[in-house]
Amino acid sequence: MKIALSTSNPFNLDFTLCCGQAFRWEKRGEWWYGVVSDKVLKIQQKGRGLEFENASADFIKNYFGLNEDLTKILSQIGKDEIIRKAVKEFKGLRILRQDPWECLISYICATYKNIKAVKQMLTALCRKFGDKLELDSYSFYTFPSPEKLAKATIVELASCGLGYRAEYISKTAKEICKTGFDFKCLRKLSCKEARNKLLTFPGVGLKVADCVLLFSLGKLEAFPVDVWIKRVILKYYATHFPQDFVNKVSNKKGLTKSEYEKINSFGRNYFGEYAGYAQEYLYHYERTHSLD
Repeated sequence: MKIALSTSNPFNLDFTLCCGQAFRWEKRGEWWYGVVSDKVLKIQQKGRGLEFENASADFIKNYFGLNEDLTKILSQIGKDEIIRKAVKEFKGLRILRQDPWECLISYICATYKNIKAVKQMLTALCRKFGDKLELDSYSFYTFPSPEKLAKATIVELASCGLGYRAEYISKTAKEICKTGFDFKCLRKLSCKEARNKLLTFPGVGLKVADCVLLFSLGKLEAFPVDVWIKRVILKYYATHFPQDFVNKVSNKKGLTKSEYEKINSFGRNYFGEYAGYAQEYLYHYERTHSLD
């Protein structure tokens, strides 16, 4: 199937799938392949059009956030020179609407790990506990359900390279199965209320919760703070904070809850209702330029 893209509402497939918000997409030749729910999606961009297989046009529009007015969003977050540079370089990057369960487990795995390591963990987890799918002679695996991970032993989970995260994932899966928790209910809550619900799960801290809010639940005001965003804030926005705070957080790896909340609050207040978009553009800009 095909979708024609509007010139007034930009989209860039490569930027969107390369920016670190999702971990199970891979590009082979001109096509991107990713497992979403129980299907392998195949998609490529040709100029102002998208070609794809195994999904409806409505699903693609929703998953890739194509119904959002990105021109308006980018205009609203363009508060200063640095964010405008990031927007200019990566214009068309959009926030995905990932499956909340997969997103939650992915970001529990991402705690204190780089993108490459997270991908390795999730690949091993899906191969061991997911169902095998094939497309174009390639093999893929579905993301394991809460029920499958709840039944797995800690040793089995740890064998996927999860380390101490294996226990968190086991407990979270069991809690979801026990309570019949439905992630859809979070979409109806305010960002703060949904965040508090997510924080009740084992292994879910402020950053994990904010990532799930932003990358799966459409809470575009969420502003996850990781090592890259901390670096961006200290590098470009330090004058918005007391000097003693800047000195304190500059000399340490992690952040306390209050330090995280201080940076998070700045991001949400400064960039406004689409702070999550600013976060992702700044994250990708800083990470890309640091890797040059």
